[in-house]
Amino acid sequence: MYVWKSRGDELEIEPSPSKEAVFLESTASVEQIALHDDEQFDGINKVLQDSRLQGATTTISIRRASDGELLYENNGDVRVRPASVMKLFTAATALERLGSDHVFKTAVYTDGKIEDGILHGDIYLVGQGDPTLTQEDLNTLAQMVKEKGVHTINGNIYGDDTWYDNVRLSQDLNWSDEPYYTGAQISALTFSPNEDYDAGTVIVEVYPGAKAGEQASIGLVPKNDYVHIMNETKTVQKKGDKSLTAERIHGTNTIVVKGTIPVGGQKTRIWASVWEPTIYTVHLFKNTLEKQGIQLPTVYKVERKTRPKETFQLAENSSIPLEELLVPFMKLSNNGHGEVLVKEMGKVIGEEGSWDKGLVVMNDTLNEIGLETNTMLFRDGSGMSHKTLVTTNEVTRLLYVAQEKSWYPTFLESLPIAGYDERFQGGTLRYRMSNTVATGKVRAKTGTLNGVTSLAGYVEKSDGDDLIFSIIINNHLDDSTYDVIDQIVVMLAGDEVN
Repeated sequence: MYVWKSRGDELEIEPSPSKEAVFLESTASVEQIALHDDEQFDGINKVLQDSRLQGATTTISIRRASDGELLYENNGDVRVRPASVMKLFTAATALERLGSDHVFKTAVYTDGKIEDGILHGDIYLVGQGDPTLTQEDLNTLAQMVKEKGVHTINGNIYGDDTWYDNVRLSQDLNWSDEPYYTGAQISALTFSPNEDYDAGTVIVEVYPGAKAGEQASIGLVPKNDYVHIMNETKTVQKKGDKSLTAERIHGTNTIVVKGTIPVGGQKTRIWASVWEPTIYTVHLFKNTLEKQGIQLPTVYKVERKTRPKETFQLAENSSIPLEELLVPFMKLSNNGHGEVLVKEMGKVIGEEGSWDKGLVVMNDTLNEIGLETNTMLFRDGSGMSHKTLVTTNEVTRLLYVAQEKSWYPTFLESLPIAGYDERFQGGTLRYRMSNTVATGKVRAKTGTLNGVTSLAGYVEKSDGDDLIFSIIINNHLDDSTYDVIDQIVVMLAGDEVN
């Protein structure tokens, strides 16, 4: 059996130490699913009779990588929800339109004058969408301000996020996802607590108390007073259960932490979204300025405000390039990155940092490179939407076309690798297809939503006749359908299918 762990909209699958994975015997009839009549795919046809697929929609497309010939399909032109396989379309269009060297910038401006170390005027922290802005970057910006001779600021600290619009959540995001990092708000000025780059979030760290019956100890990364904790935890006996949750109350920055943690147990880290990431980031920058020894007035404002034209720049910081950002985006299936990239394409190409404009850019770009976008519907960049619709034949067409692009090596490198347990190699595939012929030979994007399981990518064959595949299952009731997909992909990696 497997243990499922939440990560983005993915369910990361870890092997249980006590049991081996088993496949359920097939009981579904042949008539319940359309099968391909080519004998070389008999193995796949048999897998498609698995009882877990009964009542579900299973779509498959397999192409030869060398020439794009469609070798096998099952409902290949049927529109289905892709979950995070949608990120393949987002990554490809971002590379095509923004370029692998594209960076996001954050800058500090002022409308005042510096006299004798005192800045008489306001500070503006201006964001241009960087989803990788960390404490180290804020330190760099604050140090640059200090190096301009500023030791005291006699004014307010504002955050300017007008690079994008002020719509924080994509149009189909479930309300129940909003308190968690899977549904973090999107802003042009945002902050990531570590190098997973989950922008717009804070890490809640829970430590056991000294003895059973005590509350757990709770800390925040980064440490701040913008987020508040309601501690409803309890430390239990050493052999007791660890069961912890952290949920932010809607419309606030109060996070309720509940559950139990055993005495002597290891700390637990839980990512939670913040309410209004722009002001959160400005608060953190205010703290950083103070840590640099820059004095602030007794009374001042920390708010959102558009930078006036009559300002000059004090500091600027650039993000890692897109080719590096694609690794956490695709390997860890980072939802926020998908939405930021849509808005960034809207701003840079369409002159409006919105989902509407960015999705138009995506559709136009994909159409230009040879996809039939009129057969699909894009509603976001991450795949969290249950209204986004694609076909597996168009997914494999994208993967085929990508091979001819100059950015293809970057695209391929960003995909999770089956059975590689190093986190930034295997990503969401690191515990799947381990110790099989597929280990290290499959690079593919995973996808998981309620009732949706998907996988699409490339299979390296020992005979050099590599394959491209896309498998998307919709409307299933059994979360172990990833198991069915893995059986098929292992077949593709072996000798059963050529």
